[in-house]
Amino acid sequence: MLGLELREVSKTFGGMRAVDRVSLALPQGQFTCFLGPSGCGKTTLMRIVAGLERPNAGTVLLNGKDITDQPAHRRQFGMIFQSLALFPHLSVEENIAYSMRLRGFDRRQRTSRVAELLELIQLPDIGKRNIAQLSGGQRQRVAIARALAQEPSVFLLDEPLSALDAKLREEMQVELRLLQQRLKITTILVTHDQREAMTMADRIVVMAKGRVQQVGAPLEIYRNPANRFVADFIGLGNLLDAEMMAPDLVSFANRPIRVTPPGEAPVAGARVTLSIRPEDIRIGLGNDDGPDGNSLPARVTFVRDVGANIEARLDCAGRPVVAVTAPRDWVGAGPGDQVRITLPSEACRILTE
Repeated sequence: MLGLELREVSKTFGGMRAVDRVSLALPQGQFTCFLGPSGCGKTTLMRIVAGLERPNAGTVLLNGKDITDQPAHRRQFGMIFQSLALFPHLSVEENIAYSMRLRGFDRRQRTSRVAELLELIQLPDIGKRNIAQLSGGQRQRVAIARALAQEPSVFLLDEPLSALDAKLREEMQVELRLLQQRLKITTILVTHDQREAMTMADRIVVMAKGRVQQVGAPLEIYRNPANRFVADFIGLGNLLDAEMMAPDLVSFANRPIRVTPPGEAPVAGARVTLSIRPEDIRIGLGNDDGPDGNSLPARVTFVRDVGANIEARLDCAGRPVVAVTAPRDWVGAGPGDQVRITLPSEACRILTE
């Protein structure tokens, strides 16, 4: 199989299992995000891929070849860490050329390749500058160019954008993704920012407590979370306690709610979680029960206008519910007002874990 593969990889530190029997297949040329909260094992897993940590068990393969015991410097992977680790005593072009000099490239080859990479990161005129003279975004691009100078088969990024301000971070997310698509390098990004993962990845690997919770395309994970943890961690969601009545029907807030039937429906009477995204909830002022009867009365407790949308906190028979709507669709209700909410059945998912 072409690409990177991990088979039953585990890593323990002092009796604590940081990575627990992780198996993944990362196809060549794709952009994958390891996503999860602090301490979930995502950075340890990336360090195992890089060769900076050796697993206690399991195998790492690249294009079918076992590289588990191969040291980091022989893997020739491009790596960028949060600190960037640029050499402050070297110029920009000397930083970019550093790995080529170690590998025996002559001056002419190094000069030509540095010029190509500076063009690639759209900073052709900064080669002679010191690192201290660069902005945060420029340093980020230089770190990318230095990693690409190794002509890596795999590109590893450990939260490299976390130190940037919000606007620059979003710009760099787009630029880095476009660059990866252009070069078609197998790339792994470690992040705890679900928005960053959703923006950049072909595939997301959601992790918690050292284990993989779900692997899939961003929209698939967002719309069809595998369990309560994924639904809660990816985006804003409503996780509502409910009871199964039938394979496509639950009881919530003393009302029957029709849902998208799960693959294996729990038995009637089982306690489950009803999951629905805030943007899927419709808010109205009338008494319309909706096309499938999924309509409930609610009281507005809080309204927040953030410009692009309006977020409403609601009380539905003592159960807190969050809804998000576009300003043009807002009904104008305020705290204390009674409204009616509709939960479209196609947007309602049942989670049992």
